[in-house]
Amino acid sequence: MTHVITQSCCNDASCVNVCPVNCIHPGPSESGFAAAEMLFIDPGVCIDCGACLDICPVGAIVADYSLTEKDEAFRELNARFFQSAEAPRYIPRRADRQMPGDPGRREKLLVAIVGSGPAGAFAAEYLLDAGVDIAVDMFERLPVPWGLTRFGVAPDHPKTKQITDIFERLPDDPRLRLVLETEVGRDISVSDLTSAYDAVIFATGALSDRRLGIPGEDLAGSYSATEFASWYNGHPDFAHRSFDFDTERVVVIGNGNVALDVARVLASDIDALRRTDIADHALDVLASSRVQEVVVVGRRGPAEAAFTTPELLGLAASRDFSLQVEPLSDGATARNWAGATKLDILQKLAGKAPKGGRTLRLLFQRSPAEICGEDRVSAIRLVHNRLECGPDGRIVATASGQQDILDTGFVLRSVGYAGAAISGLPFDERRGAVPNVGGRVTDPATNGALPGLFVTGWIRRGPSGSMGSNRSCAREIVTALLEDHLAGKLNQRGPASDRLRQAIARSSGLAHWRAIDRHERAEGQLVRRPRVKLVHRGDMARIGAGEPAP
Repeated sequence: MTHVITQSCCNDASCVNVCPVNCIHPGPSESGFAAAEMLFIDPGVCIDCGACLDICPVGAIVADYSLTEKDEAFRELNARFFQSAEAPRYIPRRADRQMPGDPGRREKLLVAIVGSGPAGAFAAEYLLDAGVDIAVDMFERLPVPWGLTRFGVAPDHPKTKQITDIFERLPDDPRLRLVLETEVGRDISVSDLTSAYDAVIFATGALSDRRLGIPGEDLAGSYSATEFASWYNGHPDFAHRSFDFDTERVVVIGNGNVALDVARVLASDIDALRRTDIADHALDVLASSRVQEVVVVGRRGPAEAAFTTPELLGLAASRDFSLQVEPLSDGATARNWAGATKLDILQKLAGKAPKGGRTLRLLFQRSPAEICGEDRVSAIRLVHNRLECGPDGRIVATASGQQDILDTGFVLRSVGYAGAAISGLPFDERRGAVPNVGGRVTDPATNGALPGLFVTGWIRRGPSGSMGSNRSCAREIVTALLEDHLAGKLNQRGPASDRLRQAIARSSGLAHWRAIDRHERAEGQLVRRPRVKLVHRGDMARIGAGEPAP
């Protein structure tokens, strides 16, 4: 018997560290880890010890005899990975690099973390486990913590959200203080933090949308996938948005995992969504949707698709809608194992008869040229592309003379993300990230490190990697921070400013969040859902303060 990693793998890599025979790959010390779609268990090496089952934060690891019909494809996927040339073979485990310990006879280390999503939470976890005398303040601009895990993960992926079970334990440590409803750049400044803390870690993510840059992009009925996902996930900044589903076809531009998430929500049966933690206001609107077809458009070919193989397999296994793939070109090829795997799956899906109900259709080698309409979206013009090998070896999509016009009243843009600048912190507008070397924030004028300033997650490296990738990123940053601490290279902190003290005093914190969490879970139990989210700040404030629900 062996174990199999399934769709909900978050690349957290906790399983790699506990495996006694090193059968889980790629690991954080291996070259393919940063770009890995998921991890895999070598069936020829696994000894069925079960250590990985207990440590997996999202319940993604299953004994092969317990696989459901939906997850059976992952048995083949795990085995196939180890038959590829890219798979590492068994090698003795290298000991993890030890973090620097407490230098001794120094004042307590004070660290601020800006952002409470996965990147910030993993950084807090490593800081608290580092063996130093430390206090950590985690600043979050929203009334609730955990960022992307709460507001970005699709509601029909409950196992992925289980990673918050790790995060929820962090505030129980008396060395960590959760400071909610406090925004850096609005309530306090970067200089307020650098003057009061030895080090500041920015983990603010990259949730601004990149634009298409085509005519009609700002017509009514054209939206970003991020605002749509935030709306149905109950983000308080987007709860007031309205979306009109009085159209039979939705077109999603881009084919990354977020694009597939929004497409899947639009195509799913409403009764299936009622069993999730999707926001109630979204359920009400989606229940009256006229949408019958969701078309996902990719600029390059199927082998270069931005979505991951687990997400594709999830679509193929869904019984809520028919997945339609146009016949693939006979000359379609892949340059790596992941691309070849996607190509193989898509070739098997191509031309399959629809199952009935709504349709989710995947189109490749097309780019949007114009969103058409007078006052609102009525159609979209797509240009067909041919694929060419660029000078750097990458596959480039070049427009051909052929084009399609699809009638639609609803377009979602999902073509990439960028971080947002924070006043007082250097920012690279081109990359949409903070300039840094190894996570140490740098001065653009000198390229030298700015003492005590660090970045982790997407605001460091741009929008790449999975949620679990932030764990290895956070470890690297915390290691760099502790090295600088030992070398005396952090901030020379002084007393906290009045503005900082006042902001912390009036902010909500752990008790506020725990009251909201209890309320949401209790409301969910009444209707057999994981939780019923509060989405308005006023409601959050009342429940957090212990007042009765409105």
